[in-house]
Amino acid sequence: MKKIALATISFICYAAIAAAQVPARVSKVVEAEDAFNKLVARKGIKAGFLAVADPEGIVFRPKVVKIADFYNSVEKQPGTLQWEPKFARISYNGDLAFTAGPYVYLNGKNEDDKVYGDYVSIWRADADGKMKLLIDLGIQHPEMEKEATVDFKEPDATKKPVVNKDPFNGKNIIIATDKSLNQALTLSSLGAYKEFLSPEGRYYFPGFEPMTGTDKILKFLNNEAISISAENISGGRSTSNDLAYTYGRARIKKGNIVSNYNYVRIWELDASHKWDILLEVFSAIEN
Repeated sequence: MKKIALATISFICYAAIAAAQVPARVSKVVEAEDAFNKLVARKGIKAGFLAVADPEGIVFRPKVVKIADFYNSVEKQPGTLQWEPKFARISYNGDLAFTAGPYVYLNGKNEDDKVYGDYVSIWRADADGKMKLLIDLGIQHPEMEKEATVDFKEPDATKKPVVNKDPFNGKNIIIATDKSLNQALTLSSLGAYKEFLSPEGRYYFPGFEPMTGTDKILKFLNNEAISISAENISGGRSTSNDLAYTYGRARIKKGNIVSNYNYVRIWELDASHKWDILLEVFSAIEN
């Protein structure tokens, strides 16, 4: 009987460990985003954001402000907002994820009142495993001629995560990486992005459709002849150490024109254990 009991206990422990090693599904965050979209359509923008906000969730208005503080301080926001996730990733452990895609904001009755753009949302799982909105921002650009392709990718099941036993150290590492990129940008924008961009990297810049791939992004930076200086505010990363985010302020100079932006970067760990930019978005700060 003792042998049977021990065998049963061993089997249960093994099953629990095996279950813990199964990666999260990206559908978890896509479904959270879809539910958020439907909630906004049903109850309005303000109520929708307040319902899904992480306690530490932020928006840029234009300075960093908590989602709850901002939406509790404004009246019911007019207009309708619709969006659709087209690009999404989730960490192996499922505690950090993001979605991005096109949105349409209509503040009026005429087609001319529509505002087009792309959004980026970062989500974090709460104690119950429910995804909550951690960061939200976006850019405006003309209506896209072609529909964006869907790019939802699951975590690599063959790569067992290295559990982050020291979350404070993990946060410090990604912030230090972000600061290293900011330092490199002061020397050469092209050189910095060549070093830090993922081959699948995406670049979101106001007035332009999102760009994908190192070649397209570097061509854009070269054609626009812009120089960037940036300062980190904060960041964080998943407990499975495969997905991270940072955000801060940036000053971008083109010729004699200098403009201010908020930036958010999403990072992924490559095969050589180097942090690469999977997505970067600049949101203009209106003067």
